[in-house]
Formats: sequence, structure tokens, C-alpha cells
Amino acid sequence: MDIVGNVDELRKHVYDWRGQSLSVGLVPTMGALHDGHMALARRSLETTERTIATLFINPRQFGQGEDLDSYPRTEEEDVEKLTGAGVHLLFAPTAQEMYPNGFSTGVAVSGLGDILEGAFRPGFFDGVATVVCKLLNQAAADIAFFGEKDFQQLRVIRTMARDLNIPTRIEGVATVRESDGLALSSRNVYLSAEERQVAPALYQTICDVATKVKAGAPPAEAEAWGSAQILAAGFASVDYLSVVDSQTLEPYVDASRSGRVLVAAQLGRARLIDNVAL
Repeated sequence: MDIVGNVDELRKHVYDWRGQSLSVGLVPTMGALHDGHMALARRSLETTERTIATLFINPRQFGQGEDLDSYPRTEEEDVEKLTGAGVHLLFAPTAQEMYPNGFSTGVAVSGLGDILEGAFRPGFFDGVATVVCKLLNQAAADIAFFGEKDFQQLRVIRTMARDLNIPTRIEGVATVRESDGLALSSRNVYLSAEERQVAPALYQTICDVATKVKAGAPPAEAEAWGSAQILAAGFASVDYLSVVDSQTLEPYVDASRSGRVLVAAQLGRARLIDNVAL
């Protein structure tokens, strides 16, 4: 696996592959790779002829008081995992490469980026949309792969790519879970042994909420029940537990449309998010 740190070197590889009529996949990450990230890499390797992974801890998606400084960094292990998987190129830019002096442009997806996670983390999706827009333009891949665990993020990125006529296809990949249901996340390392025993209650509860709504329970009633269950399990707080339309992320009111249960809750140092389809 080749490793490059600037856009010119990245594009040289892509131009060479294009000259050979090879398809290109992109797997954006912030490192601290786990099996969820590797599932994205495997999907890209199965779907396209050349795969680029990126490793960039994007400062613009961390708010004041969040864990930018303590975010897990495991670069050597990440390189070993990507190399072992057969990824062809790692793009690992510095913050200066991504946001050089004088950088003054941002991307915001109004509406989708302002609710749920966006309401609790103001500016988060602006940071995500900006960096992903740059990565898509830098790599010019045919397909980019993102995990469904971050379902709202996936919707924001798809909308951004559509609105800005970015030709890269955005493909979602199913959430990878531990055997007890906990969604894999780089931030799971923050959980203590005791908290790790509590954490699976999040997934179980939203599955139960989905079952209740499918059986005819009013979404608001199911949401209130689910939030109470999560708190009773030992979580410190629930930022939101919402039953939403899968496309608009607005409250779920039309049973003929696909729906999703989204949740974010605090457990010790870890803020866990998850979702399930109705």
C-alpha cells in the first residue's frame, strides 16, 4: 500500500488508474480503525478495482469541549490493517494540507444538518460536509463508502453530493456490531468494563421501539418509553431518541414510508449513537 500526504500525489495515483480504465473506491476515515471501517474497505475492494482509504482527524467537526485532543490515534495499527486488507492507497493529509492558510470556504446542508445530531452538536455537520466535499473532489472516486451507523451523516453526505453535482456515488454499508449488539465505534474505547456491560441496552431498546411502532404504537409514546428504558439501564442522559422518516429525518407520520429510529445517549465518557430501520 502506498501512503501519500498531499493532494498532488493522491491525484497522480488516480490519474494513473484512470489511464488504465480502472474504477476507484474511496473509504474516508478518522483512523482508530475497527471492523466497521474494514467492512467499508472490503466492500470497496469487492466493488471497485482500486481502493483509497483516507485517515484525517477533521478538527472542523469537533466542537468546543469535545474530544479532539483525546480522540483515539492508532496510525501504525491502522496502516497494518489497511495493508493486510489489500487497500491500494492511503491518503493521510495534515490539517495544513486540508485547511491551508487563508482557507475560508465551508459547506452546510441546511435542514438535514440542523436537526437531531446537528442540534446537539452545532456546526458538526458543516465540518463533516466540508471535509467530505473536499475528499470527494480530491480523490474523484467512482464510489465512496460510509457506514449506516452514522445514518444522519450518510443522509447529509448524499444530499450534499446531489446538490453540488458531485459525480461520486455515495454507498451506505450496514452497521457492524459486537455479538451483544453494540455498534462498533472508535469511541467505544472510552467505556469502562462496567459501562461496556450496560452499553448493549441502547441497541436492544431501539429495536424494541421499532417493534412497538410497527405494531401501531404512537411514535411519541414509543420514544418516551425508550428514553426511560435507556436511563433505567444506567445511561447518564439521552440527547434524543426519535422515530423519523428515513429520507427527510422529520418525525415519522406516514406508515407507508420507510422509517428509522435514531438515538444518541451518554454513558460515562462515551457518547454513543445508533439507529435501526423500522
